[in-house]
Amino acid sequence: MNQELVPLEDLLSKTASGDRIAFKTLYERSSAKLFGVILRILKNREKSEDVLQDVFLKIWQKAGSYDPAYGRPITWMATIARNRAIDIIRATRPETTVDEPGDEEEIFRLGGQDAQQVGFEDLETLRICLGEMKSDVRQYVLLAYYEGYSREELAERFDAPIGTIKTRLRRGLLALRTCLEKA
Repeated sequence: MNQELVPLEDLLSKTASGDRIAFKTLYERSSAKLFGVILRILKNREKSEDVLQDVFLKIWQKAGSYDPAYGRPITWMATIARNRAIDIIRATRPETTVDEPGDEEEIFRLGGQDAQQVGFEDLETLRICLGEMKSDVRQYVLLAYYEGYSREELAERFDAPIGTIKTRLRRGLLALRTCLEKA
């Protein structure tokens, strides 16, 4: 079977079994999207390229832990990429504490589609949904999930308690999800 037609779930499963050809195909089909996630956070092409290699090493090592019940493969891999990029940022800002895992991963579950399947209409729907949010909540969501800001950094930036930031992020994600589901 042509590897280009194999679903990402199957490629991850084969990668978990040590199949290097499946891993190569997985890389070819997902690296551009993952690089985009990393670059959006780090804003440095050279660092992003290095982090991408780290991410694929982790995917190779952890492919067996992927569970389709929790989302699509690209979502799982994008979460790994995002977390690694944020780790790099936090390493350069040691005064920032690390958040507990949780709601911040929700943003990747909202769309859960392979980058090749996301069309202009989907992007337009996302833009409209973001536009319907209160401007401060939209700013929190975009800074947290696309720029890699931690809750602590947002609290400091907006001079607000961390609990308030956490609540606004959660409400923002729920509003975004509701809007996207209606579309």
